[in-house]
Amino acid sequence: MKVLGLIPTRLGSTRLPSKPLLEINGIPLIIHTYKRAMLSKKFDDIIICCDDKKILDVAKKFKAKCVLTSKHHNNGTERITEVLLKQKNSYDLIVDIQGDEPLISPDHIDKVIDFHKKNLSADIILPTLRIKLADNQNLIKVVTDIKNNVLYLSRAKIPLEFKKKNSFYKKHLSIISFKKNALIKYSSAKKSNLEKIEDIELLRALEIGLKIKTLNLVGDSFSVDVMEDFIKAKEKFKTDKILKKYS
Repeated sequence: MKVLGLIPTRLGSTRLPSKPLLEINGIPLIIHTYKRAMLSKKFDDIIICCDDKKILDVAKKFKAKCVLTSKHHNNGTERITEVLLKQKNSYDLIVDIQGDEPLISPDHIDKVIDFHKKNLSADIILPTLRIKLADNQNLIKVVTDIKNNVLYLSRAKIPLEFKKKNSFYKKHLSIISFKKNALIKYSSAKKSNLEKIEDIELLRALEIGLKIKTLNLVGDSFSVDVMEDFIKAKEKFKTDKILKKYS
């Protein structure tokens, strides 16, 4: 099976302006994500999908493959679909790696791809990490059934501790593997009601009937959404073992 890695990113983040170009150890966040994805052993190609020439120029400087897309997409999933449809080669799996996770693990990426190859009945694979604190609305919480099919995603603290304390929550990890046709079907659909309410891209996939399955991973990775996250990431890089493989 041929696997394409696509990294969506945009310049105009309202919570942390120009965050793809913020630097840690002299390397922009988007390039950290790209270089760590390149350490995966499973891709046939990896492309940054950006909405601004400033990001494109930085990618060229670091010799990263990058494509300029429309500025008018609703989200990163639509952005990567534009790039997918421009590809001359055919791919079976498309892996969406969010550009704002500079500490992403190449091993996590490999595990997601291997899991999808073994679970092709699923349209989408969404990995999760276990967390204890779930009050942060920037963290997307995932609720699954006993077979690890995704039932719902929310910024709220779910499941609600109404009668019993919950020992852990499942956090959405930003490596998402799509079957090619599932990604195209998603992007062809209109923005859904739950997606508008929660501002979570994959709620559209659930609403149009796509099957999402999850696997639980162990480790630590997080999105850089606000300045507090950026400061946390800078501290994490001081002890990061993967950095020396590409810096």
